[in-house]
Amino acid sequence: MRKNTKKTKHSTRFLSAVKEVEAEKQYEVSEAIGLVKKLASAKFVESVDMAIRLGVDPRKGDQNVRGTTNLPHGTGKTKKVAVLAKGDLAKEAEAAGADVVGDEDLIKRIQEGWKDFDVMIATNDMAPQIGKIGKFLGPRTPNKKNGTVTDAITQAVKEIKGATRVEYRVDKAGIVHVPIGKVNFSDDQLADNFKVALDAVIRAKPASAKGRYLVSLTLSSTMGPGFRLDTGLASKFSGH
Repeated sequence: MRKNTKKTKHSTRFLSAVKEVEAEKQYEVSEAIGLVKKLASAKFVESVDMAIRLGVDPRKGDQNVRGTTNLPHGTGKTKKVAVLAKGDLAKEAEAAGADVVGDEDLIKRIQEGWKDFDVMIATNDMAPQIGKIGKFLGPRTPNKKNGTVTDAITQAVKEIKGATRVEYRVDKAGIVHVPIGKVNFSDDQLADNFKVALDAVIRAKPASAKGRYLVSLTLSSTMGPGFRLDTGLASKFSGH
């Protein structure tokens, strides 16, 4: 049997950037932010992402770390918001800037294949109807845990449209990915967002999680190399 010797090819730009990374070094937050911005050289404005490996077992329901937090400077992204509501709350959603608002008509539209939105919010009285479209929505299905089933419509729409609200959720590998802005943000803006995001994940530590919680922490841009942070210093930086 022939072995698969195909290797992933990296661009000259990426390989040049990797040379700036000290493999064994654990960076402090401000230094990593500066390097992530310096080495972002794609032809678009790259996002800055924080990846946290947690000491949890995602297969256990009581260790499924997830939640939302509001970044002081947002993520720099614009999101399309659909709202499942009727009556006064539907009018409130429209006034708050929701892209699409509806009830049974919106449910039918989604069942027919429409999915041109990033986030869906549902009011509490419409929550029982979500089951009709859950299989079409997948991870975009509204739920109370991430604040997308709520009657605080104006707040929810504005936070999501303004890209200040971010959702974090541990994946099957025990890693949480959180966007903390764009490379055209100032160092201080990225640092502020980093503090809030990491603080939220630390506060979400399950009571049943034993041993080391923050196993590793990496900052990177969309197309750039990752910089491993000193988890102890990062934790102190976020106020813990």
